[in-house]
Amino acid sequence: MGLSDGLLNPNKKAMVVDDCCNMIDKQLASKSGISGMALKTAFAALKGIKPGYIPEVVEQLLPECFTALDPLWSEGVEKGDPVEHLVSSRSEAADALLGITDARIKLSKRAIVRGTYEKLRSSAKKHVEEAVPDLALVIDKYVKE
Repeated sequence: MGLSDGLLNPNKKAMVVDDCCNMIDKQLASKSGISGMALKTAFAALKGIKPGYIPEVVEQLLPECFTALDPLWSEGVEKGDPVEHLVSSRSEAADALLGITDARIKLSKRAIVRGTYEKLRSSAKKHVEEAVPDLALVIDKYVKE
């Protein structure tokens, strides 16, 4: 059973999505400086597309994200600490996650979404790597339930 199977079952899915959205908000709140302002502005624009847009996108992306992270998580389980393994493999995890969003953005029909992503993509890996420890904790929380 992969991460998607276990984490997105009907009894957990809404909670996982909610925790991931809270994690995103926490990550955004921690950003400062010009790049932090740019990220916060970008997410405000995306949230303005329609109510619930960010949770909807998170829900759509999670199955692919969990599938992409499953090999790293499984390696961590074999080594005895999947959270630590994912954190120590944050560069590889970020590449896997960004591969999904890069492919998805090409299919987006919303100019604001494509434009925002393209403007922020060059700094995205750093931000995704910074979020991996929190994401690992979210995954761990629901894998244990």
